[in-house]
This record gives sequence, structure tokens and C-alpha cells, in this order.
Amino acid sequence: MTSPRLPTQWPLAGLRLTTPRLELRLPGPDELSALASLAAEGVHDPAVQPFTVPWTDAEPGQRARDVLQYHWRCWGEWQPQNWVLNLVVLYEGAVVGMQGVSARDFAVCREVSTGSWLGLRHHGRGMGTEMRTAVLHLAFAGLGARHALSGALHHNAASLAVSRKLGYRDDGIEHHAVRGEPALMHRLRLTAEQWQYQEHIPVKLDGLTECLPLFGLDRV
Repeated sequence: MTSPRLPTQWPLAGLRLTTPRLELRLPGPDELSALASLAAEGVHDPAVQPFTVPWTDAEPGQRARDVLQYHWRCWGEWQPQNWVLNLVVLYEGAVVGMQGVSARDFAVCREVSTGSWLGLRHHGRGMGTEMRTAVLHLAFAGLGARHALSGALHHNAASLAVSRKLGYRDDGIEHHAVRGEPALMHRLRLTAEQWQYQEHIPVKLDGLTECLPLFGLDRV
């Protein structure tokens, strides 16, 4: 439960992104605990590692603790010139996953990157597209971004499909080592112009104005 004073002291606590099915917001202690438990249950088929940082290979208890520490670390290290916003995703009031958006020198570069995961039992319901749409709306319509970047390993068909559906275009490749084996990552880029000329589900933003200084902005 959020303290009534917290949104004043830390405006991000009052930020809300709402889509037809989902709500995205900074997690409170109970929601962060639920997110950690969801990660412990499983995020993907354990036979295939979709992340370049294989955090999901840890045993369930460690995986849960890693989720907690990652969120705490991002909050503690937040700077307007270098920020990572991790939002818990709720469906019908229940935590189903996490959607992140991050940037360095955003006020100058106007470029963001996104990353996300859903609990394994929530896959295949179109939530990945809806939650990415929410943070892209935040980035482009709310913060005035000019570019959004994403990336997925070649075998991560679900993530690549979300990016293609939302209009991203190829932006090169990277080579990574995952589980001791070479892995090819596809980089993708979406411009504000490409985003503007597509139809999207409606997204409502609440509490953004108070947060702008934390993103390095005095206005959009």
C-alpha cells in the first residue's frame, strides 16, 4: 500500500498508465512481492533462454530475490540523466508481469529502450502488445521521445512479433553469449513518425506532469 505522502516526495509513485485491460504503475511493497513470486513460478520455457542476461536461470528463491533487488537498485540509482522505470502490470487487480522503459540523457537524445516479462501462465493473451503500447504512449505522447529501441534474440518469436505489430523496423544485429553458446540478437527501432501514423489502443496517463523533472524535463 502506497503512503499518501509518497507521490509528493517521489512523484513516480503517482504515475498511472491505463489501457482497456491493464494498469501499469510503480509497485508498492505487496505488488513487488507478488511480482517476485510470479517470477519464481516461471517466466518462460526453461529449455529456451530468451534474455541476454540469464536471470531466470537462477533457482526460484534466488530469482524472486533478484527481482526485488533489481527494482530497489533501479529506484536507488535513479538520475534524470540515467533512469530505468519498471512498472508492474496488473490485470483485473492481479500482478501479471513487468514492463520497463529506460533512457540515458533523455532530454538530449530523446531515445528510450523497453524490456518486459510476463508470468508464464499469462502468456498468449495479447498482454505483451498492450503493455508495450502503454509505455510507448508514455514515451512518445507523454515525454516527447523521438525513437524507441527494442531487441530480441532470434528465437524469441513472441517478442519479435510484438515489435513488428507495433511498427518497429530492423536496426541491425548483435552477437551475444547465452548459456555458453552464441546467440544472435535482432535490434529494432521505432520512430515517433512511424508511431504517429498507426492506430493504437487508447492509453490514459495520470500523474505525469509532476514526474517530468525526474525524467530530465521541465516540459514536453
